[in-house]
Amino acid sequence: MTAKSATAAGREVRSRTLADGRPVIAIRPPEQVMKPERLAAIQPSRISVSRAFIAKAAAERWNISKLSFDVAETAEGRAHYRIETPTGVFDLPVFSFKYNPAGRTGRIIGRTWDMMASLIDGKASLEDIEQISRELPKLYTGRALPQTLAWARSNRSSRAFNHTVESLARGEQPDISVVAEVCYLMRNTGLDGNGTFGTRSFRALEPDHALRGTLAAQMLGAYMMRQFATDLVNALARHKSPKSAELSPEIRRFLGVGNGSALGLIFYANNHPRMLDRFLVARETAIAHAKSLQVTPQGDDVKRLLALLDRAIVFRRQDRMVYDALVPSEKVAGELVDVRAVLAEFAATGKVAGAMAVYPLAAICDHIEPKVLPETTETLHSLLIELVPQIADGLADSLIVDEEIRTEPNMKLGRLRELLHADYSWCLKFDLSTEESRRYIWYKSATAEEPRRGPADEVEWAHNLGLDLPRLIQELEAALAESPADQSTAIFLMRNPRFRTLVARMQSLQDVRYHSPHMNIMAADFVPIQIVRLLNIGLHGIDKTRDFLNRNLRGVLFHGAPLPEDLREGKHTDWFYPAEPA
Repeated sequence: MTAKSATAAGREVRSRTLADGRPVIAIRPPEQVMKPERLAAIQPSRISVSRAFIAKAAAERWNISKLSFDVAETAEGRAHYRIETPTGVFDLPVFSFKYNPAGRTGRIIGRTWDMMASLIDGKASLEDIEQISRELPKLYTGRALPQTLAWARSNRSSRAFNHTVESLARGEQPDISVVAEVCYLMRNTGLDGNGTFGTRSFRALEPDHALRGTLAAQMLGAYMMRQFATDLVNALARHKSPKSAELSPEIRRFLGVGNGSALGLIFYANNHPRMLDRFLVARETAIAHAKSLQVTPQGDDVKRLLALLDRAIVFRRQDRMVYDALVPSEKVAGELVDVRAVLAEFAATGKVAGAMAVYPLAAICDHIEPKVLPETTETLHSLLIELVPQIADGLADSLIVDEEIRTEPNMKLGRLRELLHADYSWCLKFDLSTEESRRYIWYKSATAEEPRRGPADEVEWAHNLGLDLPRLIQELEAALAESPADQSTAIFLMRNPRFRTLVARMQSLQDVRYHSPHMNIMAADFVPIQIVRLLNIGLHGIDKTRDFLNRNLRGVLFHGAPLPEDLREGKHTDWFYPAEPA
């Protein structure tokens, strides 16, 4: 399957038939998928951008080399990496700093970092590197070179990092029980691109640009953080002892890069409705194709799915993270064992729950869904996608979208009202008359440059930046009800200019259906972490995520991913859900 609009693929899946004449199962409707609690349960899959990025790098056999690495025993120094792809070369100058606990934070407002880097489109000269070294530490007051794609910064995970250095210095590998508590050596604290600080805009990238994929520059920046962390612990261990060991390839693959995200992703979801639609439809389309496979009890697809379930069960059982609010991995592992038993019954008897099924994999999903947590169901769905790799990879390539919104001034209000009731009827179901429905307001901190949510009666001075979609839709519906159906949108907006952005959004999104989670983000019962989880886990592909205060999420990116030498040889591409090294 070639890369195409996932929205078009979503429509096509309803009408296409398989080779044996059976129709492809329809994708789940928005009414089911777009509930925040369901979106929060979506798990990493082949369509997640981190996995799509690795698949591309391995397929094209990117060559990542270390041009220089000059770091003192205090960790102060510089490194220079080069990434060679079939369509371009990128340089990554890295600046390493002495560990300083003061000013460290996982948030974007940090003022002390263990590492800062700049991803350059092309080769960086010595003059370029010197200019970067002056501008990069300034951060918000700095200015990137015109050919910069992203600025990156990260901090150590102190215990795992220090334990690894000490172990290597003794000539030993680190204790896996220590490093597996976090599964990374360094944690991303910022990946800035797409015009920020003067970096190159995504729209300016050429069609054949190696990083013209969704968040591809950010993914490369994070991947290189992981590589730098490995090189740094090896170097610091050598400074301590000439008989030091180097981190083993098995542990290097197991360790990813840490990542933290917070409320800013709520704004991302609001501001990227087409991206959200494209991702969700791509995922749902791949799942529908997998459910429609004509599998046989002893066929390769069933054997592959059993093996994938075994891997997921081990991964969840070995998860050492402590979950305060999210579902513990031990619980999901137990339910995956039950799912495997249903699949094993089909492999042995050809029946699902004692009955024959035209679509066995769909029947298994339907049978287990009422019995297990949403996270378990969505884990199974992500594993199913592995059974249709070509379809999934084509859909993953289709995530580039144009988010510009445009008004159709000639649209009659009767048609506009039809759009409202067709796509936003869920907004009309909210009771917005209560104080609880408007408890919060969303704003940006003047001191921290961070999105925040606060009680509306306590931050009356703040300008609301949140998309109060249900309230806006209800107000628009009332205004349209009082306007002639044959009146043009242009006349209506001249008289009601406050609806201009909302109407443009509605008209621009009329060909998509999975663009807005069905939520009231102003309400007292809205749980922000649900949408943060959707984007961090589902879209980005982050594993072992744990939440803090229902607002912040920390997890591991590239957990188990191939190493640079693996990418160069196209090896270890089946990498997700890694088991702990022996």
